Amino acid sequence: MNNANRPRVGARHFARSLLAAALPAMVAMGAVIATPQSASAQAPVALGAAATFGVLAGTSVTNTGPSLVTGDLGVSPGATVTGFPPGSVTGTIHAGDAAAAQAQTALTAAYTDISGRTATGTIPAALGGTTLTPGVYNSATGPFTLTGNLTLDAQGDPNAVFILRTTGVAGSLTVAPGATVTLTGGARACNVFWQVTSTSTVAPTATIGAGAVFAGNILALTSIDVGVGAILNGRALARNGAVTLNTSQIRQPVCAGSRTAVAVTTSCADPNFHGPLTLTATVRGDGQAIPTGQVVFLVDGVSRGSATLDAQGRASITLSDLAEGEHSIVAFYPGNASFDSATSATVLERLGPGGVCCEENAKAGKDGKHGEHGWSGATGGDPNRPGAKDRDRRFVSRHHKDDKGRLVTLATVRTIEGVFGEGGGGGHRHDRWSRHGHHGHHGYKGGHKGGKVYKKVRGGHKAPHRPRPRAPKPTGGVTG
Repeated sequence: MNNANRPRVGARHFARSLLAAALPAMVAMGAVIATPQSASAQAPVALGAAATFGVLAGTSVTNTGPSLVTGDLGVSPGATVTGFPPGSVTGTIHAGDAAAAQAQTALTAAYTDISGRTATGTIPAALGGTTLTPGVYNSATGPFTLTGNLTLDAQGDPNAVFILRTTGVAGSLTVAPGATVTLTGGARACNVFWQVTSTSTVAPTATIGAGAVFAGNILALTSIDVGVGAILNGRALARNGAVTLNTSQIRQPVCAGSRTAVAVTTSCADPNFHGPLTLTATVRGDGQAIPTGQVVFLVDGVSRGSATLDAQGRASITLSDLAEGEHSIVAFYPGNASFDSATSATVLERLGPGGVCCEENAKAGKDGKHGEHGWSGATGGDPNRPGAKDRDRRFVSRHHKDDKGRLVTLATVRTIEGVFGEGGGGGHRHDRWSRHGHHGHHGYKGGHKGGKVYKKVRGGHKAPHRPRPRAPKPTGGVTG
């Protein structure tokens, strides 16, 4: 028996040695996974009257640019609110009134609740490359910094709570430009809490860098600064200081029990294919339940308006002032007492001169083929539809340069198509909407149009196997 056991002991010893050798390498690579010491589930932090606020400050709220705040905005005991407009608030602005004072009282109670909880783990101050499971975490050295990505993994529990607390005499939170917080395993932003505190007279601040995408409710002892283009999927709640925004988005999270998913589609409002762009959001809850309320539409990170959901769970707006070029489009559903908040996946849409739809783009929309851009919800997708069915389509610009760098106009493209067929004799397809973002390649005759096979030939383009009548020689259209 002893001899039989020896190989197993050797295997165990080898496995331990292998793990011991691998751990330093994993830490060096930033692949740090922190699991709390206690497995007991944390109760949610009750925000009380502060829960309806996306932004709450003690002294002032100052905004620059077209920022968006979903939910209420308040200041107390101060009463200074500047920059709205151009900033927009979906709720109510409470400047030094009783509602703001009640919210500050509730914020203090929530802040005290977080302070009194027993830590289940201590983690490094540098959070980049870290994955955390639910628990209460203290910073090992005082502040928190985030460069890169932090992952919060709820491990399948949608009610999991994450609490991260700065410590020491200078417990600030600093999020680098472009940093991200990823929620996975059912984690929800409404159950993520950041406490920014200090044990001295040094005023701790929370700073969200430009372009960062952050998640969670920030409860700061003093001030919060949200940078240019930054997105906070949470709340900015400052007890004694100011909140500063700059073309920022504060998306107040709502956890109502019913998961919600949002899909955004685009189409052309003009049946003649040259009108402005229409954005349509479809919102669904668990079991295909239809939520109520409004949807906010954002183009290039700026709110362009909102619309009320109809009986089918759809809301639409038409935009006639978008510039030519590519735009990113997002739909945000703020949620309500019955449905969680949710954000759609980002859709990229290219418009022609004057901000109008291009013809093929509009035709595809009219045929019901355009803009099926996928579902995204608070828990990562449509609860009733697999993400594998999502499709991504892109529109190809109507302007292009030929192989010699000369500008090819739309009129020239139409003429060339009359001679060589759609595809332009081997060049890229022009003014066409491509399901996979793929164009006909140089040296091919029109790609795969109509199932025909085209062969690449040296020094030019070869006609398809099926003979076609020769059209008149094109004239004009190519400049330079």
